Amino acid sequence: MKVILRKDVAALGDAGEVVAVKNGYANNYLIPQGMAIRATEGTLKALETERKQQVKKVEMLRKTARELAAKIEQMTLKVFAKAGESGKLFGTVTSGDIADALKAQGIEIDRRKITLEAPVKTLGKYEADAKVFSDVAVKISFEVEAEGSEA
Repeated sequence: MKVILRKDVAALGDAGEVVAVKNGYANNYLIPQGMAIRATEGTLKALETERKQQVKKVEMLRKTARELAAKIEQMTLKVFAKAGESGKLFGTVTSGDIADALKAQGIEIDRRKITLEAPVKTLGKYEADAKVFSDVAVKISFEVEAEGSEA
């Protein structure tokens, strides 16, 4: 019997795949558990239209991510931190600080998607990488300034 998987099933396939299984396995386990539905002409057509909609949705998200990446590349963020006389920071600038600076500019990126090459412990200009979408990455330019120099 051919079924369309609604959920990922170990050693069988991922959600949305059409797989052939034994009748008993489909009727007694997969279908009652909500893991699969019978593959009929109607359900296969519905699956195909759902896939097309999913592809369109992903393309829209990718386009939005590219626009956001272009906007981020144009800007230079200012991150303020407490620093000593020699320009050495009391602590470090983290990806969370960069995410907060982006949020202040109206751009929301999860701090876990921002990576720094090395810990930022002194004042100056730096770059960080951010993954905006699965295949869209951007370099974020930011400048670390002493907290008292806000103008």
